[in-house]
Amino acid sequence: MAQSSFRIGYGWDSHEFRKSIPLKIGGVTIPHGRGLAGHSDGDVLLHALTDALLGAVAAGDIGSYFPPSDPKWKGADSVLFVREALKQVKSAGYTVGNLDSTLVLQEPKIGPHARNIQKRVAELLGVAPGAVGIKAKTPEGMKTGNAAIAHVTVLLLRDEHAGKKTRTAEAEVPQPVVDLVVEHTLAASHAHEPKKKRKTVKARGSI
Repeated sequence: MAQSSFRIGYGWDSHEFRKSIPLKIGGVTIPHGRGLAGHSDGDVLLHALTDALLGAVAAGDIGSYFPPSDPKWKGADSVLFVREALKQVKSAGYTVGNLDSTLVLQEPKIGPHARNIQKRVAELLGVAPGAVGIKAKTPEGMKTGNAAIAHVTVLLLRDEHAGKKTRTAEAEVPQPVVDLVVEHTLAASHAHEPKKKRKTVKARGSI
């Protein structure tokens, strides 16, 4: 089956606010009286991003790679999760085109930090900041004022260079060199073959 030229992934995550925890969103620490509780660092945006990347290539979800039951990931930096998801994306033959995200939280205001978050996420994905959309809304009427919610959509593009690596390597070897190697290989193999005994033919009338 031919590989699709693009894929789309969607991720969603939420975490509850809690005191005495640093607030991290999009890999950026934001000054605030409360942070987001979670088994790792509670970075709701990077968790949603990880799921979006994995989902786009049908590679499971964040819990498949970093189960909350494993103490190894207690307090872990969510950047590690995004990097693992990117490995799966690359392995599937794709690269990130762009992403759009929406944060839903009562406070703090994301506007003053949006540019830093945008730059950090772009850095993690290896794309230009202009390919990263960061938006924020307040949860009016949703009664989720004590939590932060993140929605992320990513567009993956087929990596055209992935399939060309082997062909490029082959093209770099000139044909005369290839012919010479083949010639020497065949000569070496014949050199180890047992020599056939020559038949002596007696001339007629000889004694």
